[in-house]
Amino acid sequence: MPTVPRPHPHPHLREISPDNFQSAIDLRVRPDQEHLVAPVVKSLAEAYVHPDIAWPRLICDGDEIVGFLMAFFDVDWTGKGTDLRSGLWRLNIADGQQGRGYGRFAVRSVADEIRRRGGTRLTTTWHPGPDGPEGFYRALGFRTTGETSGDQTVGVLDLD
Repeated sequence: MPTVPRPHPHPHLREISPDNFQSAIDLRVRPDQEHLVAPVVKSLAEAYVHPDIAWPRLICDGDEIVGFLMAFFDVDWTGKGTDLRSGLWRLNIADGQQGRGYGRFAVRSVADEIRRRGGTRLTTTWHPGPDGPEGFYRALGFRTTGETSGDQTVGVLDLD
C-alpha cells in the first residue's frame, strides 16, 4: 500500500490551559535529545515564577501538539539594566515531528512577537557540540555573539 504524504503543516500557537496542560507536560523530544533541553514541566514552572517575562506556547498542527516554545521578553541580560533582550528561551519539538518545519515556525513566531512589541533582535542559547542544534539556528541566520550563558552558546538574529 503506498504511503500518503502528510499535508504541508499549518502550525499555530496555543496558550497553555487547564485543558491542554497534561498534554503539554507529556510532550517528549527524541530520547537522544533529552539532555539538550529542559522538559516542558520545568519551563512551565519557570513561566509561573517569571510571569512578567515568560511566554509559553504549544505548537500545534490542527489539534495535534507537535512542540512547545517559551519566549522571554525584556530580560536584563547582564543584570546592569543596560542590556534588555528578548528571545527564544526553550524549544521542544516532539519526538517524530522534527524536519517538518515546526522549529522554523516557532522561531518565526517568536520573531513576530518581538517585532510586535517593538524589538529588533532575537536572542537564544544552545548547547554547543556536534549533537546540539547550532546548525539549525545558523541556517535560520543566527550568529554567535561570543558570549556564553552557563554552558550554552549565545546566538542572535537581527530582525530589522
